[in-house]
Amino acid sequence: MPSSPNRGRLFVIAAPSGTGKTSLVKALMAAMPELQFSVSHTTRRARPNEMDGKDYHFVDQASFRRMIDDGEFLEHASVFDNFYGTARRQVENALDRGQDLILEIDWQGAQQVRARLPEVIDVFILPPSRDALEERLRARPKGPDDVIARRLQDSVTELSHWHEFKYVVVNDKFGEALDALIAIVKGKGEPQRSTRPEFRTLAAGLLA
Repeated sequence: MPSSPNRGRLFVIAAPSGTGKTSLVKALMAAMPELQFSVSHTTRRARPNEMDGKDYHFVDQASFRRMIDDGEFLEHASVFDNFYGTARRQVENALDRGQDLILEIDWQGAQQVRARLPEVIDVFILPPSRDALEERLRARPKGPDDVIARRLQDSVTELSHWHEFKYVVVNDKFGEALDALIAIVKGKGEPQRSTRPEFRTLAAGLLA
């Protein structure tokens, strides 16, 4: 179905754990308050600073599985033993109102969104190096070494899907990465196209 000229745009931003994606998304929305964050559903426990309906819609596994069975999700995925998903009606209603949305999900979810909404503008965040990724993961209070090792392996697996995205942003210097995201939202993201040879070289090093 062709898009209305007044229809909002959906921006999908994905990245492995440890790349600073969440911080970048928050800074992007602070810089461009006209954007709205699409609140996902999840079965994981709320963290102390999180609010239901603002950060996530927190639901139990039975409720989540019922939503899957009823076809209510635009995308859903299992990440670190928890389920995450985006309610399709919530997104469609916002886009129909002309609202631009930011959806922060993983590569599995991005694949599903592309299949259902081909007009999506998708961005993948890369770390500047494998060492930087591991350092950032270790700096987070996430548990013992075996948990960190698993997260690093999962992050590397996710990195292998970078080329599926239209745009790539390297989060080396935070301010420059934020400027790149803002340019993409403003329709000036040509320098961030994932087809650039520099991104292929960086990704090869990350996956080696």
